[in-house]
Formats: sequence, C-alpha cells, structure tokens
Amino acid sequence: MSKVLLRGGTLIDGSGSPPSPHTSVLIDGGRIAAVGPPADTAAGQMAEVETVVVDGLTVMPGLIDAHCHVTLGEPASNDELFNHREPAFAAMLAAFNVAKILRAGVTSFLDVDGIHNIGPALREAIDAGMVEGPTMRSGGYALMTSVGGTAGRMIPNAGIAGYAEVVNNKDEMVQATRRQIKEGADVIKIHVTGNIPTRKGEYQVWTREELKVVCDTAHALGVPVVAHCRGAVATLDCAKAGVDIIFHASFMDEAALEAVIEAKSALCPVFTFLANLAEYGAKAGATSSALGVFRDEMEQTGAMIRTAYDAGVPLLCGSESGFSITPYGHWHFREMEVFVDQLGLTPLQAITCGTKNGAIAMGEVGEVGTVEPGMRADLLVLDGDPSKDIAILGDRSRFRHLYRSGRSVDLSRPWPTRSRVRGEQILSWSDVLLTWDLVNP
Repeated sequence: MSKVLLRGGTLIDGSGSPPSPHTSVLIDGGRIAAVGPPADTAAGQMAEVETVVVDGLTVMPGLIDAHCHVTLGEPASNDELFNHREPAFAAMLAAFNVAKILRAGVTSFLDVDGIHNIGPALREAIDAGMVEGPTMRSGGYALMTSVGGTAGRMIPNAGIAGYAEVVNNKDEMVQATRRQIKEGADVIKIHVTGNIPTRKGEYQVWTREELKVVCDTAHALGVPVVAHCRGAVATLDCAKAGVDIIFHASFMDEAALEAVIEAKSALCPVFTFLANLAEYGAKAGATSSALGVFRDEMEQTGAMIRTAYDAGVPLLCGSESGFSITPYGHWHFREMEVFVDQLGLTPLQAITCGTKNGAIAMGEVGEVGTVEPGMRADLLVLDGDPSKDIAILGDRSRFRHLYRSGRSVDLSRPWPTRSRVRGEQILSWSDVLLTWDLVNP
C-alpha cells in the first residue's frame, strides 16, 4: 500500500479542536503515520512517498453514517419495498448504490437493517475488494412483534417480510438473535415502537423485559443492540434494558434522559428524513399525509436531544439513506447541518458527531473517526471550510481527494446512473380519485 503525504492543508481532526492550518498528514500502510511537522520529517526520510499538495484545502476525517439502509433501493412506498424487491436484483442494486455512499465522502457506515439478509454479504464483498464502497457494518432483519413496524398489515404475524423478522415470545427472540449473529449481523436491531393499522402514531410494542432478553443474548455474544424508538417510555425502557444506540429517541422526557445518561447509551436522532420531508418534500411530490406524519417531531424532540448532548451523551449522525426522500449519496452530511441549525451545535461539534462519534456505531472507537497517528486513514479533502459552513459537505463538486483505508478513491468518474427495471416500482393510475367534482370544479 502506497505512502502519501498530504502537505500543507488546514486540518479538522474530528476531535472538536479548532482547525490547524498548514498541517501535513502522512499515510502509510492504510493508517495515519504522522500529523504536522513529524509528518513532513518522516516523509522526507522515506524512499517512495507520493506528495499531494493540499494548500488552501481542508483535510478532515471521512464521514461516518450511523443509520443507513443500503439494501432497500430507494422505495417510495412500503408496498414497493415489501412486494417489489426480488433477492437477486436487490443484491445487485445494493452493490450499485454503495459506491454512491462512498463518493459522498462517507468512508464508514452502519447498515442498520435490510432485506433478504443482503447486508452481511455486501460487507464481505466490500472487504474482499469485489465491490467498491465504504467500510460497512451490517444488521440483519429488524426484530419486530406482529403489531410493530411502520408498514401496517404488511408486517406478518410470524416469519420474515421485507426488512422485518417477527418474534412472538422470548424463546423466538433468543433464537432469532442468535441466528442473525450466526448469519453475520454486526448489530441486532429492535423495532421498539411501531404503527397499529387502526390507530394514529407509533406505540411501544415491546416490554422492557423482552428488550432485556434480546440485549442479554446479543451482549453475551459480543454484539451490540440498536433500537428504533419513538416515545419517552420506550426510550427509558431501551436504556434500562441495555440498548447501546437508541435511534430517534423522539419526545424524550426527563426520566428517559436520566436513564440514557445512567446507561451510557448513545443517541442517533436521525432527523434527516424529517428535515427533508419538512423542507423539501413538496418539491419531490410528497403527499400531504406524508408531510404531516413527522411534522412536529423534530421541534419537540430537538431541545431534549440538545440537553442530552450537554449532559455528555454521545450524538451520532444518521441519514436514513435508502428511501425516495433520502436517496444514496446526497444527504449523508445533512444530519450535521440539522444539528447546527436545529440544536445549536457549532459546525465543529457537529463534525465530531459525524466522524469521531460515528465510530461507536462501527464498533471501532479508537480505530477511526479522527485524524491522529495510528488511526485508519479515512480522509476527505475538500475546497472550503466546513467549520464555518457545514453545508459545503453536501457539495460533492468541492471534493478534491478521498481516501478509504489509505487508498485513493477516484472522484473524477461520472456519477453512477441507471435506468429503472421493469416491475421495480409501482405505477399508479392517478395521484387522486378522478371524481366528477374534480373535472367540474
């Protein structure tokens, strides 16, 4: 593996420290060998070093997306996802899309759950050099009760459908957890809250005791547990049961916050989907019902998430990429922007959430996420200063160099595009009912 000296750039190291101008970074063997003057000195003593002059550019850690769905294929509806994703095509589609995630500056990501158990196989293909993509960690199917999930009656009363595996008692919870780990899952995901078709909103559909059964089983095998959780009591029960990363933590109250702090759980609010719907959904033709589902959640949840952050709770950045509202390669920076605009974090604090803290989701704390000697050489070099304007991380035209495990990613190639495959999406006859009143207003 080649030795590379990134010479003279402004370094944002991911730790929250102020930017350091005229700071070189030396890559050797896929790791960061030295930073600052020691990097220049060491490079001068090496026989073969590629020197890349980055004066006037920013060098920072590659982004870490802690909540992604690379196998879903950007569906616009649950019907499309559950009923129009054949396994072979879904696997090829995931391999195609994962390259977009990398080209967006994401050098590591957690695929929290997916369809057809594609995630672990894709992870292995990336590691083997068969598919170009970021370092990947993968869940299996999301564990649900028959009344949970967000797909209504598409969630079966038993078995597997889409990204869901239904477990109906503690024995099944233990068996499914062990089997998923055997099949390669890096995390176990629980869908703690979900929709009941005849009611509005999400309800808690797991007991604390059931949650603890899964956590104890997974932890005994060295595997963390993550959870989809909307609701204060659900967040409290997740923390008490031992969930390692709580996604959303919507409407968290003081009691839930205390439990999270005591348990040392990490929070990944995944505001990006909500923010995209609220701000841009109409441009994409989102329905009024879709716009209303999470309309107030971000505002009501944000203040308590900020309180958690101030109390020392690690915040992670997740994009929810994989749906039509959050397509691959476009919004992986967005959570950091929301943290700045909605939570009042500084851009440097938000960058730490999207880099250093993301190592928690990867199970690689101390291995990745900051630019310091010994860390994996995952580096993004861009034109501009994200410590002043976090939004520039969403502008791929500013990216000048990208290194994943010390290897340069070719950013000059055209952006991957494709045609739709027949049967992949649902074609509706109309957006609304063609009533007499519509024709004769």
